[in-house]
Amino acid sequence: MILEDEDDPMTSVANLFDAAMVFAVALLVALVLSYNIPELLDPDASVTIVKNPGKPDMQVIIKDHETIKVLNATEKIAGGQGRKIGTAYRLETGEVIYVPENATDG
Repeated sequence: MILEDEDDPMTSVANLFDAAMVFAVALLVALVLSYNIPELLDPDASVTIVKNPGKPDMQVIIKDHETIKVLNATEKIAGGQGRKIGTAYRLETGEVIYVPENATDG
């Protein structure tokens, strides 16, 4: 008497696939924990990561709860030549007042 399970060679392949999936998930968890950022696994956490700060290939990775955005620095954001256009003052109440340097300049 021959059982049907003994004739099916695919039963062992299914077990190998399950073992590979468990290994892959364990590897991903180990990588996240090795970088000391377990917040990436928490669906309610918000995290901002800056890769290569101040360099031309800088990236800002923002994880806001379940959404992840990657911002690439493709050009200079600020800097260079400029001119003063006014002065800003912070009052004791916390308000900020901007006074133009020369109101007639366009």
